[in-house]
Amino acid sequence: MAHLFGKISRFRFNLPQRIAAAMLTIFLAQGLWVASRQTLSENDYQYARCGRETWEGSPLLTPGSTSCGKIYDGIAAYRLAGLPFTLNLLAERAADRFRAPEDRVIVSQSAPSPWELRHQMTHMLLWLRLPFLLTGCALGGCLWWISRRLFGNLGGYTALAFYCFSPAILGACLVPGPEVLAALGVYGGIYTLIGVAHAMQGPRRKWRPRIVLLTVILSIASAAHLAALAVAVLLGLTFMLWIAEGRRGPILPVVSIATTGSVLVLFAWYGFSASAFRCIFRCPAGFLWLSADPARRYFLSLPNAGVTVATAAAMVFYLASRRSRYFGNTAPLIGAVLLVLLIMTGAPGSPWLWSLPFLFTFIAGLFADVYEGPHRRLAIAAGAALVLLQALLCLFHLPALV
Repeated sequence: MAHLFGKISRFRFNLPQRIAAAMLTIFLAQGLWVASRQTLSENDYQYARCGRETWEGSPLLTPGSTSCGKIYDGIAAYRLAGLPFTLNLLAERAADRFRAPEDRVIVSQSAPSPWELRHQMTHMLLWLRLPFLLTGCALGGCLWWISRRLFGNLGGYTALAFYCFSPAILGACLVPGPEVLAALGVYGGIYTLIGVAHAMQGPRRKWRPRIVLLTVILSIASAAHLAALAVAVLLGLTFMLWIAEGRRGPILPVVSIATTGSVLVLFAWYGFSASAFRCIFRCPAGFLWLSADPARRYFLSLPNAGVTVATAAAMVFYLASRRSRYFGNTAPLIGAVLLVLLIMTGAPGSPWLWSLPFLFTFIAGLFADVYEGPHRRLAIAAGAALVLLQALLCLFHLPALV
């Protein structure tokens, strides 16, 4: 316990953390502004209804089923979407015990439909959006923490700035769906695997907490989308074998333990229903192929012009400067290129969106190298100009997200 409090006492909320928190607050404010102007769609009702059924069940359905059928494209998104409404229902039922019969909110024993909940629960659309917006903030915090540790404060700010003013990321956080959860699982999973590989160079006592963290992150990836787990494990394992020189023996056992643990947690996400759990391994949700169309659409889109210019500049510097072609810059480049080319052929999904945190990390790494060059002030001014351009384009594009 003393060790735990010692770790907490070492946490500092200094200027870098405050700046990052302010940037994430701007990201959240943009999302809340758009959400306040949106209207409920059929997709919202579907996620609210089927998400509640994953928590509460339904007497008309078999265990593990919902009115959406067997969920194999990311049960975590449904559970997150339905959780606020299930908690509200439980709270209202508890409060009804102290209300007069004529004042009770939940009249029938059966659970009310989302249409009924719309009149019983205020700000229904906001509650549907908030879990995904908070997941987006968590992904942004993860991106900043990794980029800052790799490239310093300016690198961390650069990565987070492009992230906070990314219309694609904001759009994914403003609809119920698995994409932002999968992006968090893939990005966090791969860099946690890299962290485990680094820890293997040290004493074994430092392995256990990282393996536990790895299991948690891979559980998020598996619950977000089965393909996200496969991508995170395979790509992360490749990076581990790359950097764990002389200590490659324990890699496969460690990854196997974390992956097995994440699959067991996924079984729990499905309510320990064997039929529903078997379904995800029989469906084509994990089928992937390669295509350049997602990359072409993203980089040729006007709201992403700032990112496009920054990517082109980073690639030029990466190819021109040998000292910048090290693992810290090459790993996110490989991740971004691979993921932006992936498409799903068996289920709806957007792996190209999972590539964006890797792309922003790559940009931050190359920009940080330029910031340390002989023309430091000019480089920082150019980087700030690109961030400002992307911010203005994103703000002008916000009404289109409504």
